[in-house]
Amino acid sequence: MNNKTDSKILSLFGLATRAGRIASGEFQTETAVKSGTAYLVVVAEDASDNTKKLFRDKGSFYKVPVIEFGTKEELGHAIGKEFRASLAILDEGFAKAVMKKIDSLSQAQ
Repeated sequence: MNNKTDSKILSLFGLATRAGRIASGEFQTETAVKSGTAYLVVVAEDASDNTKKLFRDKGSFYKVPVIEFGTKEELGHAIGKEFRASLAILDEGFAKAVMKKIDSLSQAQ
């Protein structure tokens, strides 16, 4: 992964948190997906297989994109918490910005 792009994505998570547009932790993320307020779900690459499957299934059922990105520590740090295996972005603009950065990351590889 490209560290410069990674840090841009992580800083977007921080901005979204300060704007109050992030739900983090398994319960809040799942609630956001079910209530239709989540535009994007981010699951840590080192999250458990059960957690990854849970959000892949929920995402496909509720038509919310789910990406794997960063570690639990990186996600937590980006939003000012300890560890976070999952978070939901509750703002369409932030979600699109993150997806755009992720797309440019995968094209660069």
